[in-house]
Amino acid sequence: MVFSCWSAKGGSGTTVVSVALAVLLGQQSDAGSVFVDLEGDGPTVFGRPEPDGPGLSDWFAASESVGVVAIERLERPVADSVRLVPRGRRALTSERRARICTERLIADERPVVVDVGRITGNGDSEDLVRRCFAEAATTSLLVTRPCFISLRRALSLPLRPTGVVLIEEAGRSLGRRDVEDVLGVPVIATVEVDAAVARAVDAGLLAARLPSSLGRALRDVA
Repeated sequence: MVFSCWSAKGGSGTTVVSVALAVLLGQQSDAGSVFVDLEGDGPTVFGRPEPDGPGLSDWFAASESVGVVAIERLERPVADSVRLVPRGRRALTSERRARICTERLIADERPVVVDVGRITGNGDSEDLVRRCFAEAATTSLLVTRPCFISLRRALSLPLRPTGVVLIEEAGRSLGRRDVEDVLGVPVIATVEVDAAVARAVDAGLLAARLPSSLGRALRDVA
């Protein structure tokens, strides 16, 4: 079971949603969960230092002799019942390796959350890799604010999510029904902007003390 979280515009809260979802899934699964970090901000939001050593981008750049089993050796514990596959410092440039990786993740007995990051639709190699992860997931989640620019960008992309995680802000003129009407997919979770979440991220405690508002909002997704 693979969940991909992605956005069409920066600043949508994708990494926070991804981390929270991985924590909830890890709590529910006897085997724990896996967080795959394509964006690079996962360790910070988990409250951990940047991992030393190779990451997923290094596996992408490796020779064919480095098989898919090597991905599991990249995992690092970052929270109770959650293991992180770090991004690494190289570019993600191989669609073929991306497909191999997604097949391995789908076959994993543990629930997997992929922080895909922003998909732009510009067609460059890294964007195509991100799109591959978003499309291959069992559940593909667009994380968005009820913002005209965000919705327009999402609508212009050549892929559609399974559902939407809506980051709800007071004072916005657009709401849940508007988002569903524009995108043609259901809003399956609504996360209210909450200062407690920002404080938990700033303190490095999001995974250790998941704010109740965020947990309630995402529990049905998990």
